[in-house]
Amino acid sequence: MTTGRVNPTQRLEDQGVSGLGNVYYNLTEPDLIEHALSRKEGALGQGGTFLVTTGKHTGRSPKDKFVVRTPSVEDTIWWDNNAPMEPAAFDTLKADMIAHMAGGDYFVQDLFGGADPSHRLDVRVVTELAWHGLFIRHLLRRPERDELEGFVPDFTIINCPSFKADPAKHGCRSDTVIAINFDAKTILIGGTEYAGENKKSVFTLLNYLLPEKGVMPMHCSANHAPGNPVDTAVFFGLSGTGKTTLSADPARILIGDDEHGWSERGTFNFEGGCYAKTISLNPEAEPEIYATTKRFATVIENMVYDPETHELDFEDDSLTANMRCAYPLDYISNASATGLGGHPKNIIMLTCDAFGVLPPIARLSPAQAMYHFLSGFTSKVAGTERGVTEPEPTFSTCFGAPFMPRRPEVYGELLKQKIAKHGATCWLVNTGWTGGAYGTGSRMPIKATRTLLSAALDGSLAQAPIRKDKNFGFEVPTTVKGVPDILLDPRRTWDDAAAYDRQAAKLVQMFSENFAQYEGHIDDDVRAVAIG
Repeated sequence: MTTGRVNPTQRLEDQGVSGLGNVYYNLTEPDLIEHALSRKEGALGQGGTFLVTTGKHTGRSPKDKFVVRTPSVEDTIWWDNNAPMEPAAFDTLKADMIAHMAGGDYFVQDLFGGADPSHRLDVRVVTELAWHGLFIRHLLRRPERDELEGFVPDFTIINCPSFKADPAKHGCRSDTVIAINFDAKTILIGGTEYAGENKKSVFTLLNYLLPEKGVMPMHCSANHAPGNPVDTAVFFGLSGTGKTTLSADPARILIGDDEHGWSERGTFNFEGGCYAKTISLNPEAEPEIYATTKRFATVIENMVYDPETHELDFEDDSLTANMRCAYPLDYISNASATGLGGHPKNIIMLTCDAFGVLPPIARLSPAQAMYHFLSGFTSKVAGTERGVTEPEPTFSTCFGAPFMPRRPEVYGELLKQKIAKHGATCWLVNTGWTGGAYGTGSRMPIKATRTLLSAALDGSLAQAPIRKDKNFGFEVPTTVKGVPDILLDPRRTWDDAAAYDRQAAKLVQMFSENFAQYEGHIDDDVRAVAIG
């Protein structure tokens, strides 16, 4: 039986997926929640939220993600970073997955990836779990009802958690699999209930397709000044650097919190919602995100809650520290209605330097911006992972290596070209440690970070007196109103200047060793600013 609004020429059987039970097309939030509850997929939470757990997979499975090695992509995929799957193995995987699905009920959502109509991707997401349909309905952009009857998917994602892959038969690593076939315009996901695989699969698609159109895909948050989309800022940063917190400025309009494109027209959000971490979420520090955890249809993923009252426990990480909530963007009062902004006027690259070496803010040249973009540096600290006893560097190129199908230099060159063309000012912001490394120094004061960011965004920081950093070569302001001068020179914040110099030399060497992998793929101007 078919239920719901759908293009009559684009049902699943028209795509070669037949033999299913009930197929529900484009159900809205109330219906999806009703189905999810009747199927015992989770529980109803306070305010009408939906509470779920995802079993053994409480995060992405990057080692189980594959790209099908077809002739059309053979020479453009970054195979060092993307595991290959042979076409025959994919065909077998798809046939076996569809056979497994026979007779079962499935939920279909037809959605857009991208707020800019000229660059959007029309995506069909087929899910075994009703709540996965609810999740992706939040995270992607929803067509108007009358658009659904003419919707033709560019790509289709089939997500069947109950299907277990066979490594010997399907050319994968385990019984969990995420397989992307650009020729077949299909993604197959099996063996995991973690909902984030759905959204990151779309991001991976856009990261491959958009550069061919001259569009820069970015793993970043973005905002703009009220009433002035021309004044747009983007914030790159890995987990723990403050990307979501610092971009969620109540004095600015939030374009989006995670994935954007930079086209010839400006910045556009890929998504229609947010997927926020909730561990230690504070109602005073982040009141609007906190409020979504009691709003109708918000998906609450892997949070411990009171079995009687369904009150959430924001500190209990016994299921996972990666507890999250997913909600539509319009649940945030200062969110953009269009998901569109101008060309970035300021580009912020956030890092959490646990070595205590980097200044709280530095201005980057276009070549230096490409260098730090390709490096994608932050650091782990003691206690975050088993065996970590001192700060360890983490380099994730383009601030999102797991989602980059092409070589990183492709994205770096696009970024450099767009910075040069549109005159964006680039800043490196350290939200990590000062006065010593982790364990000795202290965390960078959030008030100082916000003051420096405000000065960068309003243009006043560009007029500040500067010095050239002897270790990294970038420009560092020496005096900024509201920030102690000593904080702007990290060497002065250490009790032992010689110890700082040793630590700085150590970090420079780490950068140099990591960047060696890109030396043969970059232009002379970037090679000239490479440190070490």
